[in-house]
Amino acid sequence: MGLTAYATLTRTPVQISTDFLENLLDGCSSRDLQVRFWDGSTWGSGDPSFTLVLKHPGALRNMFLAPSELGLGEAYLGDDFDIEGDLAAVFPLADELLERGDRTLRENLHLASMLHRLPARHRMRLGRQPASLPGPVHSKDRDRLAISYHYDLPAEFFSLWLDRNMQYSSAYFTGDDAQNLDAAQERKLDCICRKLRLRRGERLLDIGCGWGGLLMHAAARYDVQAFGITLSVSQAEFARRRIHDLGLNGRCRVEVCDYRDLEVDQPFDKIVSVGMFEHVGEARLQEYFIRAWYLLPPGGVFLNSGITASRRHRPQEPSFIDRYVFPDGELVALSTAIEAAERSGFEVRDVESLREHYTLTLHHWVHRLESQADEARRITNEATYRTWRLYMAASEHRFRSGRLNVYQVLLARPDDMESCVPTTRAEWYGNV
Repeated sequence: MGLTAYATLTRTPVQISTDFLENLLDGCSSRDLQVRFWDGSTWGSGDPSFTLVLKHPGALRNMFLAPSELGLGEAYLGDDFDIEGDLAAVFPLADELLERGDRTLRENLHLASMLHRLPARHRMRLGRQPASLPGPVHSKDRDRLAISYHYDLPAEFFSLWLDRNMQYSSAYFTGDDAQNLDAAQERKLDCICRKLRLRRGERLLDIGCGWGGLLMHAAARYDVQAFGITLSVSQAEFARRRIHDLGLNGRCRVEVCDYRDLEVDQPFDKIVSVGMFEHVGEARLQEYFIRAWYLLPPGGVFLNSGITASRRHRPQEPSFIDRYVFPDGELVALSTAIEAAERSGFEVRDVESLREHYTLTLHHWVHRLESQADEARRITNEATYRTWRLYMAASEHRFRSGRLNVYQVLLARPDDMESCVPTTRAEWYGNV
């Protein structure tokens, strides 16, 4: 055996890992990171944006032997590695690595050969299994299981990082309160109520009401009769307790109910849905909008707020979020949603993007969760903490880069006699 071959075979896992990283990151536009190996030694930048902590000698093998977004997410969830510092700074580099197409076959084989020289290690499972849901996609029973998988965690976990009104959707920031999540979320609630032009005594339906924050705000501030539905038993129980504690039992009610099963004696004056239509499914969008149309009288309005993705940014393979966060979630293009609404009989009266607002909202959520990491682990477990930290930081990056957007779309059931919206937006934003 020659000296070169012998030296190659006797290199330590740290040396092999260092060689791999040098080759992997060669030509990348950003290398502002440090790597800390399992033995405490380090490699990379002296003033990094983040530190990649490799937990064992086979970590890079688990991460990159079959590289994908899902694989990297599972390696993080399985404690092959950790990230210290700014987690959001990881994603531009991860995107660059996963999307690079300039490597030759020889270069890729060389990288793979280095990974094969690292020891194999079975990935640990830390308490959160991927969703495995029986039945047809978007059937009622399967939708209920999908919602339970994500939302039926202790409300105390969500309250660690959400605002005081438990809003699990984009806030509405102004330049003066970029650091005040509570104020920005309350402003969002008020903007929604103004867009709906809520009036005293009106009947409001919230489809996918979450923990009931919008219902309680509308009832307390606008004196409406507010009714919310959710598929999450945990959310409904929490909302009922808060409604009771605030003395709003006479004006607020929450039920566990699928929107397809909702039967009422008379139509609602106004309908709102925030962050729910992502769970409907593209094939059922028109059914969803038709149902809302029939629940309104002529002149009634429906504010639908939800996340969208352009067709070119919709994933072609299962993602980490599909498997471990929002099973069966479907993000459609804005044009798809609007077409379904119009075909259902609605008139589109206003469309507003809150993309930058959601980017900042997610930034707050990630840092609030990280500041409560020990308590989050105590309430749930290590895997749940890692899952939410990763998915929210990844979502922040996707909103910032324009891969995701969020729109409030105001829809009206036409009335032949008069318009049901103001002639200008001043009524909505004059005092915001």
